[in-house]
Amino acid sequence: MGQNRVGNREKNGHDVNNGYRDYLTGYDYQEENAAEIAEPIRVQERNHETESTENGKGLGYIALALAILSLFVSPVLFGGAAIILGFLARGRGAEGLGNWSIGIGAISAVIGLFIAPFF
Repeated sequence: MGQNRVGNREKNGHDVNNGYRDYLTGYDYQEENAAEIAEPIRVQERNHETESTENGKGLGYIALALAILSLFVSPVLFGGAAIILGFLARGRGAEGLGNWSIGIGAISAVIGLFIAPFF
C-alpha cells in the first residue's frame, strides 16, 4: 500500500495510473486521500446594531467637527485626524457623516500642503 516504485506496472502487467508517474521522486501514487468536513462554526448573532449606529453618529460628528476646524487651524493635523475618524465612523454605520469628514479633511489637508510653503 502507499507509494510503490515504478516496478508496480511491470508486476501487474497493466498501468493502473494511466501513465502517471511523479518524475521528481519516481513514485506512482496509488493511495486515496480524503478531506474531512467539519461543521462550520456558528457565531451568535448580536443585537448591538443600535448601539453601533449611536457610536458611529457620535464619532461622525466629532470627525466632521475636526474636518471643519481643519479648514481654519492646522489643516494637515486636524484634516488627517478627520480622515481617520471619518473612516471609523463609516465602519460603524454613519456613512454620510464619515464620507463628509473624509472629503472635507482630505481637501483641507491637500490645500494646506500647497498653501503652507507660501507663508
